[in-house]
Amino acid sequence: MSVALLGLGILAGCSSGESGSSVATTASRSAASATDVAFAQSMIPHHEQAVEMADMALTADSSASEDVQRLAEQIQAAQGPEIQQMTGWLESWGTPTTMPGATDADGMQGMDHSGHDMGGVMVAGMMTAEQMQQLEQASGEQFDDMWLTMMIAHHQGAIAMAQQAQASSNPEVAALADAIVTAQREEIQVMQELLTEDSP
Repeated sequence: MSVALLGLGILAGCSSGESGSSVATTASRSAASATDVAFAQSMIPHHEQAVEMADMALTADSSASEDVQRLAEQIQAAQGPEIQQMTGWLESWGTPTTMPGATDADGMQGMDHSGHDMGGVMVAGMMTAEQMQQLEQASGEQFDDMWLTMMIAHHQGAIAMAQQAQASSNPEVAALADAIVTAQREEIQVMQELLTEDSP
């Protein structure tokens, strides 16, 4: 299977925009709303798991296809800087960089929190520890199919969270939310095409 991912790589790579430190400085000029804080606190572990899944695809044990490996590299390149960016925001706002132990009623109101349990907080689209273990043990075509299926669901969760922050009054938060929605929709399309090519 072969899919041209270069254009997508450029899109994903640009999604983080400025460096984490400079963007954090700009974002700190506006007061952080509860939604902004919850968005960053939720998206950081969400991105971290995506990077972990990308790492799995790039190990020799996975025997992942070249297309999956390219996509994994793009996810690493885009989401690593975004993690730094959001961490910088939270530090500049004087708020914890990790999620609280329970869902904040004043946080991402209306968000679908179905997903991975992070100490009482359900993060949309995240894989369970059992699912991650199953993925780590897979290889070859089985790994590709599992990875693509899981990453599609993971991206759908990220989009649902980012959409809640698109209306943020903080322009930097809104811009990152827009970038996540755009880039991950494009990646979902690529992954769906790869799954279709793998189907008998």
